[in-house]
Amino acid sequence: MSAAETAQRARTTRNAWALVTPALIVLAAAAIAPLVLVLIYSFLTPGDYGNVVWTFSLEGWQKVVVERDIFDDSLHLAEAHLTIFWRSVSLSLVTTVLSFFAGFPTAWFIATRPANQRAAWLFLITLPFWTNLLIRTFAINQIIRNEGLLNTLLLNLGVISTPLQMTYTEGALLVGMVYVYLPLMVLPLYAALERFDIRLLEAAYDLYASRWQVLTRVVLPIARPGIVAGSILVFVPCLGAYVTPRILGGGKLMMLGNFIELQFGQGRNWPLGAALSIVLLAIVMAALLIYVRAINGEKRHG
Repeated sequence: MSAAETAQRARTTRNAWALVTPALIVLAAAAIAPLVLVLIYSFLTPGDYGNVVWTFSLEGWQKVVVERDIFDDSLHLAEAHLTIFWRSVSLSLVTTVLSFFAGFPTAWFIATRPANQRAAWLFLITLPFWTNLLIRTFAINQIIRNEGLLNTLLLNLGVISTPLQMTYTEGALLVGMVYVYLPLMVLPLYAALERFDIRLLEAAYDLYASRWQVLTRVVLPIARPGIVAGSILVFVPCLGAYVTPRILGGGKLMMLGNFIELQFGQGRNWPLGAALSIVLLAIVMAALLIYVRAINGEKRHG
């Protein structure tokens, strides 16, 4: 390589770094620096009135899973914390499953419409995103509350004699989260099913496959990338949900997002809140790693 070519390559590299440097600075300031600060806070001592004392301590991480008895200073499992963890993960998993069962038929219906009609159906699916999440959650609350639309309708029809208590229950949380995150399941499924060759169905039926065999051996394997992507898109935001549990749970059914906010607010235990935030981040990263491995496995088998 000549000296001129070497100089030109070095100049191109410098120009590339000069172009990308502003984006790297913004990324470091807006994303990396806050995460590093939260990680540092998790190893500090909580202040008496919030904030932190800059003294190294593992108390924040310790209190994630254990707590100290106020009488004999012994350690035992923090059952309330573990209950919140379990509720967050289990509700997120159930929401993901329910979103799939509701979203798959919806995506299949849209993908099998004539090409000139699909855009209109997709518009209806994405329409809720045009409205603030808080407003949508309040709308669900107005439907299922004691004097809401659903109870009023059932009372007028004579189906029930007294209003059903649906608010401030895990069922209400599931309804609210499925409604909020359902489009995030439908869109990846539609993207996967849109490319589906309908002639494969005809070939499967010609080979005397049952409807169940066609679904499990033909349709679902082809839709697998959309299923995995949609599951991640629903599961991850469900873990950190704050508005929906706050409104539909009435503050009694906390999830991780609410618990973290409580520690930085009324709890005045910033190291514990920071440690919980890192734990939540770790769970999200684990989910994303599962997604990446599933996609890589799909490419190898493809």
